[in-house]
Amino acid sequence: MGRAEDLAARLDRPMGVLGILFLFIVLAQLLATDPVLLTVLTVLGWAFWAVFAAEFLLRAYVAGFQQAFWKRNWWQVIFLLVPFLRFFRALQALRIWRVARLARYGGVLSAGIRGTRSAGRLLSSRIGWLSAVPAVTVLASSQLLYISGSYGSYTDALPDAALATITGRELSVDDGFARLLHVLLAVYSVVVFATLAGSLGAFFLRT
Repeated sequence: MGRAEDLAARLDRPMGVLGILFLFIVLAQLLATDPVLLTVLTVLGWAFWAVFAAEFLLRAYVAGFQQAFWKRNWWQVIFLLVPFLRFFRALQALRIWRVARLARYGGVLSAGIRGTRSAGRLLSSRIGWLSAVPAVTVLASSQLLYISGSYGSYTDALPDAALATITGRELSVDDGFARLLHVLLAVYSVVVFATLAGSLGAFFLRT
């Protein structure tokens, strides 16, 4: 068990780098139009998924597959399974769920959450982590706005998502999904930037 624990600890930083890269691969998949490039990105995406799944199983093994581990990490299991939704053709035939779109939403959310966790692994400073998280949030939220159809162009979704994340400003579109996301981003901007301001103030007081 000791070797497995050592390996899991050593994987923290490399997995953090892969988590950030995965976020950009998901973004590139959304924007790619060339079939060859899209195929390459899809293969890369599945390769990254296999690495994440293997790392998760390693950590489960280190934890002894105990119930406490699964209770603490159940959400990771969901995000690891989300990509397989696209293969459930039976659900698509029933037209109960738009499975392909749901899988894309799940892929973006998974990449965003993994990118946030990766920033935590790579940045030991709380201020550095709080500064990196908004960038990940902007990338994830802009992708969600684009794949939802709220914006016809990603170049329009990106700056609007950035302003909503940083300042809480309303999005320029007014459909149901955009309104919901705007509320979440507005709450996020207040909480995260208030925490960042408090951390910066505490840092300068200590110095």
